Amino acid sequence: MQPHPATVTLREVRDGDVDELFWHQADAEAAAMADFPSRDRTAFLEHLGRIRADPEVHYRVIEADGVVVGNIGSFYAHGGREVGYWIDRAHWGRGIASRALELLVAEDPIRPLQAGVVPHNVASQRVLAKAGFVPDGIADDGYLLFRLDA
Repeated sequence: MQPHPATVTLREVRDGDVDELFWHQADAEAAAMADFPSRDRTAFLEHLGRIRADPEVHYRVIEADGVVVGNIGSFYAHGGREVGYWIDRAHWGRGIASRALELLVAEDPIRPLQAGVVPHNVASQRVLAKAGFVPDGIADDGYLLFRLDA
C-alpha cells in the first residue's frame, strides 16, 4: 500500500528544530546517498549558525503533516544561486522533496537556480526534473548539474 501524500509546508527554522535537523544529516545511509559527509554536533551547530545568520541564504524547515522531516534552502555557491535539500530517510518516497522544492522555487524568485547531484542519486534527479530543472552538464567533481531558468 502506498503511503498517503503528505501535506508539505516550509517554515523558518526554530531553535527547537536543531536536534532533529542534526540527526537527519547524521544518518550514514542518507549521507552516502547524497555523497555529503555528516558533521559532528559542533561542526553542525557552527554551520547552521552561519546559515541562519546569512541574509543571502533562504533556509527553511520542511514539515510533512506537521512533522519536521527535513530542510531545504537556496544560497550562492559555485558562481550562482543553488538549491539543496535533505529529507529524513524515514520519509523518502512520499513526494515530500518534490513538493518542498516546488514550494521553495515559488518563494525564491532569483533565476537561474542550479543544483548538483551525484549520478547514483536517481531519486534526486527525478525531484529536480519534476520541478523543471534541466540537465546542465557535469561538474569537475562528477556531480550532475541541473538548471532552472523560468
